[in-house]
Amino acid sequence: MPRNAIAPFAAGLLFALGGSAHAATATATFNVTASVANNCTVSAANLGFGTFTASADVTNSSTVTMNCTNGTPYTVTLSTGSSGVFATRTMKSGTNLLNYNLYKDAGLTTIWGDGTSSTATNAGTGSGLSSAHQVTYTVYGKLPMTGNQDAPVGSYTDSITVSVNY
Repeated sequence: MPRNAIAPFAAGLLFALGGSAHAATATATFNVTASVANNCTVSAANLGFGTFTASADVTNSSTVTMNCTNGTPYTVTLSTGSSGVFATRTMKSGTNLLNYNLYKDAGLTTIWGDGTSSTATNAGTGSGLSSAHQVTYTVYGKLPMTGNQDAPVGSYTDSITVSVNY
């Protein structure tokens, strides 16, 4: 073999032998975990009947907006407010009362309550907490002329609690 060819061959052989030394490696694994809990969020818009002149029934609506964790069954209920009964909810101005009620249908036939005393609820199964899966229920209100014609002048209010049971 010519002498000028031996030097590159020897250098390559030494490089190859030097590169064959291996570093040791140790490994480990770990688990990553999470638990998704049942959760619901709810908000409600105020319902205003405006000015009542006692010459006709007044109706209006509001909304309840909510989300629940995907797969979570829920029931939405409304409280009785200050009246303590579902049959006739009342707004107050001092000691004066103004009768009204809240319904789950536009026909004003099904009182929205807690499922007792012939009231109904809204129920479903959550599909996620993102805004894309938000559910909106309409609350229909009626302030009837009958029974309220002798109400004194004043500002009447009531407070309804929306509950999402899940």
